[in-house]
Amino acid sequence: MYIDRLKLTNYRNYESLDLSFSPKINVFLGENAQGKTNVMESIYVLSMAKSHRTSNEKELIRWSEDYGKIEGDVQKKYGHLPLELTLSKKGKKARVNHLEQSRLSDYIGQMNVVMFAPEDLTVVKGSPQIRRRFLDMEIGQISPVYLHDLLTFQKLLKQRNHLLKKNQGKSALQDVMFDVYTEQYIQAAVKVIHKRFQFMDLLQEWAEPIHFGISRNLERLQIRYRPVSGMNPEWTIAEMANFLEKKLQDALPRELERGVTLIGPHRDDLQFLVNDYDVQTYGSQGQQRTTALSLKLAEIELIKQEVGEAPILLLDDVLSELDDYRQSHLLNTIQGEVQTFVTTTSVEGIDHDTIREAAMFHVKQGSVEVEET
Repeated sequence: MYIDRLKLTNYRNYESLDLSFSPKINVFLGENAQGKTNVMESIYVLSMAKSHRTSNEKELIRWSEDYGKIEGDVQKKYGHLPLELTLSKKGKKARVNHLEQSRLSDYIGQMNVVMFAPEDLTVVKGSPQIRRRFLDMEIGQISPVYLHDLLTFQKLLKQRNHLLKKNQGKSALQDVMFDVYTEQYIQAAVKVIHKRFQFMDLLQEWAEPIHFGISRNLERLQIRYRPVSGMNPEWTIAEMANFLEKKLQDALPRELERGVTLIGPHRDDLQFLVNDYDVQTYGSQGQQRTTALSLKLAEIELIKQEVGEAPILLLDDVLSELDDYRQSHLLNTIQGEVQTFVTTTSVEGIDHDTIREAAMFHVKQGSVEVEET
């Protein structure tokens, strides 16, 4: 799939922007803080209905305007698909083929993207929250059911935490609603955990050979999903539910003491092992970057397998973060197959045919000029 045309109205620093793209490589050149990343972000938001940079969606709307809009014409294997996302103080409205979608979970997944930005290099060495977000965003693209289960879980977590906070410091909790919320919480939590285990198996399948190749056949990558509850990936959902119920019963005194839910997918983590060593703790910067790059390239292959066509790749100021060898590996992998958007301050030093043949867009102070070929 590829995005043929993008229209922005009142988005970030763009009052109006209308661009057509190459189905191959598109490079946005310009100094920092000129609006390159805003274009990249808008493509991501059009796909995921949320930003990778901010949780405050008012920031996406141009200053002093009431709304912002992103429109895209997407070419998929079965034909042309117009997408539209309108942002306002009242919320978001999404349209697929001009038809408004009642649920965002029905909209997400219509256009698949893989984003690789400097902050993604911290998916290995950063906080567990970053890795959980990585999981949720990627699974959500290929499984609308997962998004629905995740939203249900987050709602029940909030309700359960509210009652724990309300009863904080007590030695026991006698509340019928708390028992109801806990039972529903368990059912939602194990669905999320079970799907994450399945996704990790798929990701491992693709990431291991990719990492082995990038490391010149020297390193074996293992990715493990680490539930704080200690669940076994081989268990059925029913077995997971019984196990989590017992864990929550045991944890209740501590939860009442702290006023929050201590066990569940909101506290789980990922672990990356290279040749059986934890990369986060013992890996060099090069190994951490190779692991992050392997994950992104594995995502492309996984989405291709699951949806039947390659996603769109967004490389936001990341080429300068990779050495020549990893840079070449990335560009060779995507060559001619994946529509790619690159932002950079300069293409000097990037000696690769893929970049030389790209469509070039020069960005300066919120204005985009197309370089004539």
